[in-house]
Amino acid sequence: MSLLQLTLRGANRNIRLYAIYLFAMIAGVVIHFTFSSLMYNEDILNVLRNSDMFRQGVTIASIAISLFIILFILYANSFFMRQRKKEIGMYLLLGMSERQVTRMLFYETVILSALSLVSGILLGGLLSKWFGMLLMKLMQYDQSVSLSFEAGAVGTTAAVVAAIILIIWLQNLITVHRVQLVELFHARSIMEKPIRTSAIPALLAIVLLIQAYVLIVLGRESIVWKEYGLFSMTAVSVGIIAGTWLFFRQFTGWILARLCKMPRYHEGNTVLWTSSLRFQARSNALNLAFITLFSSALILLTSFVAINYSVQFSATEKNLPNDIAFETLDGETGSKLDALIRGFEKEHPVLDYRVLHTLKADAVSDREIAFQGEEQFLEGLLLVPWSTFKEFEQLRGHSEPNELSGNETIALSAGIDIPLVHPAGSQPVFEIQVGSAPLTLSIKEQLDYSLLGWRTTIDDSMSSKAAVLVIADDAYASLKPSAEEQTFQIYAIEDAGNAEELSRQVQLLFYSAAPEGYYSSFADVYSKQIESSSLLLFSGAFLAVIALFALASVIYFRQLREATDAMTQFDTLRKLGIRSGQVKAVIRKQLLFVFAPPLVLGLLNSWLIIDSYMLSTLQDYPQLTSIVIGSMAVYFVIYVMLYFSSASVYERIVSRKL
Repeated sequence: MSLLQLTLRGANRNIRLYAIYLFAMIAGVVIHFTFSSLMYNEDILNVLRNSDMFRQGVTIASIAISLFIILFILYANSFFMRQRKKEIGMYLLLGMSERQVTRMLFYETVILSALSLVSGILLGGLLSKWFGMLLMKLMQYDQSVSLSFEAGAVGTTAAVVAAIILIIWLQNLITVHRVQLVELFHARSIMEKPIRTSAIPALLAIVLLIQAYVLIVLGRESIVWKEYGLFSMTAVSVGIIAGTWLFFRQFTGWILARLCKMPRYHEGNTVLWTSSLRFQARSNALNLAFITLFSSALILLTSFVAINYSVQFSATEKNLPNDIAFETLDGETGSKLDALIRGFEKEHPVLDYRVLHTLKADAVSDREIAFQGEEQFLEGLLLVPWSTFKEFEQLRGHSEPNELSGNETIALSAGIDIPLVHPAGSQPVFEIQVGSAPLTLSIKEQLDYSLLGWRTTIDDSMSSKAAVLVIADDAYASLKPSAEEQTFQIYAIEDAGNAEELSRQVQLLFYSAAPEGYYSSFADVYSKQIESSSLLLFSGAFLAVIALFALASVIYFRQLREATDAMTQFDTLRKLGIRSGQVKAVIRKQLLFVFAPPLVLGLLNSWLIIDSYMLSTLQDYPQLTSIVIGSMAVYFVIYVMLYFSSASVYERIVSRKL
């Protein structure tokens, strides 16, 4: 009998095991091809305004997905090989050489990979059309996506499959070469020893987690983070990672040991489900710690991309509140610019036009006092009267700003993490110079607000922004005679988000006359921001789906292996008179002890980080809390479904129904 015939016969005898492995490989190919095909789909590329950025983003995400899939397949193969060690030992005992066994395993891998590649590409082609339409909807483009099997996507997917074949072959080669024959026959019967536990390391796990949580809740504005940022970050990382590992390595084992000493330990089925967990504690520790940290990272990723996408629309409007704005140039150039803008009356009619009057000033004090991240602001200062600021606030539908008096000022520090209101008596002092006259101002408020948005250029969509101070009307009137005035032309146009061509022509004319001047256009940033945030959301969600699938597979393979190993023990329990209902209760309690702690810790880790470092800095977007809670609720439901599914599979295996 040839090796190929032996391979096919072995596959026929282990059809259930091969089906599980084949399904894992097909799923990996489907995911990779579905995502990669988007990079080559002409329907998508033709409608994008920033196709180069899209290709670059998809390429990076595709590499990450490829690595993820390779690691997932390797995990599935390690499970596959462990289940077949006794079979491999039989082949070696019958006289086959290690080289022949490895070649047989290589044939299996090639056959399974070929089936996976063909099936995955066919299924992935169908899914890519649906995902492409979803991406277009996220980007708010009304574009249909045709079904296609692009050669580039097929080639990259085939390359990933070839890499998987090579890596699996090396993995199998090492496994067959290193493992002794006796170990192969007894691989599935080796029992672990219970871990020795004590109260001290168990308590240390709780202490590490609590100190990490306390530092997270304090927030980055606390003195601890400001003065000892690196130490705090290290303490949080060590606390969560080491604390989680010790929690499952020592604390859970210590809890189980406490249960064993309870007076009524031998009553009911407590002894049955706890004894099994104590023997699995060593191997479960690393596995459950990984699931917990992986879950935390998965929820953080999903929440971050959802938050980023949700705030992008309003954030772009906030950072670039004017559809087109530029500083006033000479009369001839100004007339040309106005005529050019109004020449697009059919596509983008002018809805509003006004002139913003400001006074130029220079900072004497450190500008960081008034403007957080002052290096992002243009040189010099612009002074605006309170009445003008009030007019723009009303125009934009905002509430009336707090009135100013004397030398009070409002610093429009666009991009500040947390808006600040300084009470009378503790207002920061900010010295400026207007013309030749010095002036001392008291900062009443620092707002995350843009009166004049980011300066945009041909090469850089968001290069710098204007530093604007709002002062009292009386102070403005007294400074005006001796100060240099600067005015800005501000246009509101219809469908500003799609006015790239208009902005491009206006921008070229403006910068040809004033290369260092101020010009800002909403359209220059909108398409890039929306496309990039949509791609980030799509890629992040795609990675989250893959990660969740991998997590489910890790849990599934783990329970499948443990259930297979526990078949003999449960057979013995049935012979001793344990009823089927009691067996199910034992299994569900045992799995609940495995599933519940990673779920609770994962949700707690992610929520504390999101609440302290995302939601707290985005207080202007109250809907984000609902988005985060919704993401966590979806994860919770899926995780609970995994629990019941694993319990069902476990019960069927030990009952010999699968």
